[in-house]
Amino acid sequence: MTAPTTADVPTDRGPHRAARLTLVLASLGFFLITLDILIVNVALTTIGRELGGSTAGLQWVIDAYTLLFASLLLFAGNLSELIGAKRAIGWGIAGFLVASVACALAPSLGALIAARAVQGAAAAVMLPASMALIRQAFPEARERAHALGIWAVGGAVAGAVGPILGGALTTLDWRLVFAINLPVCAVMLGMLVRVAPSPRRAARFDAAGQVLALLALGGLVFGLIEGGASGFGRWDVVVALLVAAAAVVGFLLVQAHGRNPMMPLDLFLSGGMRIALGVGFAFMVGNFGSVFVLSLYLQQHLGLSPLAAGLVFLPSAAFSIVGNIVSGTLVNRFGARVPVVAGLTTMVLGLVVMIVLAPYDSVVAVAVCTILTGAGGSVAMPPATSVVLASVPAERSGTASAVFNTFRQVGGAVAIAVFGAFLADRSQFVVGTQTSFVVAAVVLLVAALAATRIRTE
Repeated sequence: MTAPTTADVPTDRGPHRAARLTLVLASLGFFLITLDILIVNVALTTIGRELGGSTAGLQWVIDAYTLLFASLLLFAGNLSELIGAKRAIGWGIAGFLVASVACALAPSLGALIAARAVQGAAAAVMLPASMALIRQAFPEARERAHALGIWAVGGAVAGAVGPILGGALTTLDWRLVFAINLPVCAVMLGMLVRVAPSPRRAARFDAAGQVLALLALGGLVFGLIEGGASGFGRWDVVVALLVAAAAVVGFLLVQAHGRNPMMPLDLFLSGGMRIALGVGFAFMVGNFGSVFVLSLYLQQHLGLSPLAAGLVFLPSAAFSIVGNIVSGTLVNRFGARVPVVAGLTTMVLGLVVMIVLAPYDSVVAVAVCTILTGAGGSVAMPPATSVVLASVPAERSGTASAVFNTFRQVGGAVAIAVFGAFLADRSQFVVGTQTSFVVAAVVLLVAALAATRIRTE
């Protein structure tokens, strides 16, 4: 009997290498998607000076992105399953690249808002596909928990460096805030060639549901932004909110009785899924809402430059990254409930710090607030994502992740619309900041209490 040669010895290095490559690609996608929400916040004041526009106009620079992102995520989840996650993320990256060029060259605020909407649509295609690729590459639950923690590091890094990078680039030229996306997209397209093909599943698009989702979210965000800026008695604001309400009812009816619902209501039968959706919504209200408010607080109230404002967010960077890295270990040791509850509670504490200290014009208070909200959110979100993926069969991971991230992005869009209304009166900026953070803290506290009911296996 001859000794086995190296070629005869089974090895899993190939599959592991492919899985790592897939994880890096998915993490870069999440990084890019998150970066382009947060990096723009610090540039808003400069964009307003150069292109013109009120606070409401600057809100649309953020919410045009988040609105299309949230509205199309459910469609994108179906698309990911229909054409395969690999092809879907490729389409998303290419669209994001083109839209970023349009943002960087925008001659007016209206053109910038339109390009941001296209960016949000491309981001919507990318996100559920990136999560589906992770589900495909890491079928075992414990490995997937660690992988999701690393994937979330992409968002944490973007959240940490976004304001700083945005401040530095805006000091040179705010258009670089969008041009920085081009090399990242090019690297991702190069990596995509080496990712294994994804399985496909026959699916039909829910056209009626998609139209109703756009009407619901578009009407809601328009009504909140324009109502906060000019008054909720305006006829167009009233019409927009009524359209949003009717569209929500219509959407639920279509999802309940349609043949090919984009958001199957049976997903909500799982208690874990329902709790995770609330956690995702609350996280975005607290995290993205606070970054939006604090960016304006630092520049418009305290008079800091874009770079100085970005540097205030620096201390939260290490805490956010470490939180995401250790979250998988915490889940495997304690289950999902403990890190989710602890993380959300820490975010509440950070917001309370700012509520109390906002009148004292303290940069240190802002830094402490961002450390606590960043660290808490980074610990809470990966296990919440694990709960979502554990609540559905593998073949429905794309749709489930799309529903989860839709709730997240709706939370961010609504927070920016509502908080922008609180900040519209510059003479009451501190009161508006405090009111915004009281609302965010209450939403997070409710989500934390609900998360105590997450089951531990």
